[in-house]
Amino acid sequence: MRKQKFNTAPRFYSLFSGRDKERGSVSILRKSRSSGRGGRKNGIPGKFAVYLAIILLALSFILGYIWRVLTTSDFFSVTQVVVRDADENFDYLKGRNILSLNLGAEARRAYLSCPDCRKVRFTRVLPGCVVADFLKRKAVAVARFYKNFSVDEQGVLFEPGGAQPDLPVIYGLETKIFAPRPGMKNKCRELTLALDVIRGFNGNKAFKGFALKKIDVSDPESAGFFILLPRQEADYSLAHPRTEWRGFEVRTGMNDVPKKMMILGGLLTQWHRDWDDIKYIDLRFKEPLVKLKNAK
Repeated sequence: MRKQKFNTAPRFYSLFSGRDKERGSVSILRKSRSSGRGGRKNGIPGKFAVYLAIILLALSFILGYIWRVLTTSDFFSVTQVVVRDADENFDYLKGRNILSLNLGAEARRAYLSCPDCRKVRFTRVLPGCVVADFLKRKAVAVARFYKNFSVDEQGVLFEPGGAQPDLPVIYGLETKIFAPRPGMKNKCRELTLALDVIRGFNGNKAFKGFALKKIDVSDPESAGFFILLPRQEADYSLAHPRTEWRGFEVRTGMNDVPKKMMILGGLLTQWHRDWDDIKYIDLRFKEPLVKLKNAK
């Protein structure tokens, strides 16, 4: 008998190849399922964005309609305009819708016509009232030109509101600031020097009771001021320059004025018993100089 030979290799090959096919089909099926799920997940944000866009569009139409109704309603018509600290007239605002008014533009227009104001503010008071506040500048000195101007702490010139005997008078600006006008802000070094003196004087307790009366900046290198000793403020008048008043001159020059004002405060405390004998104090040099009236 002939012996039959069995070829087992193809069987194993077919066996493994069959398993590979099964595995391949399973992996393909899993991939298709996962891709389907991913497609569904990616579709959700797209639908949500569409819904959100529709909702926002509807809200914009609703809000636009409400705003149009409010800005055309007679209920919000301006019936009263209250003006504080000014003689301005804003009756042209009456009858207009208060919600449609550009109060910022109105405030800017009013500010340009009021040089002695540091700020103008318009406020709505529903349903039909507008309040206009004119915040005036506060004068810290009087600047002597062809006429007197008040000066605020920012160096802005404006018309004086009346007699101001308690304020210091700044001399020497006539040749530094040309064609001065109300509302004009100046940054010249002489005016800056004078304002530094005023700030240093008002902010130091050592000067309590003294009165700052005259600041001369005509020559910046020898700039200085005159102060009165305490208890003379009520009788002092620059209209009588020949009258003798108890006080003395202080020379600061141009540089480091705030620092020199602090040094001056310390000197006044140190020389408090000899105030009447002081002729002038010179702070322009490294060492302060106190000159007495009877000293040679």
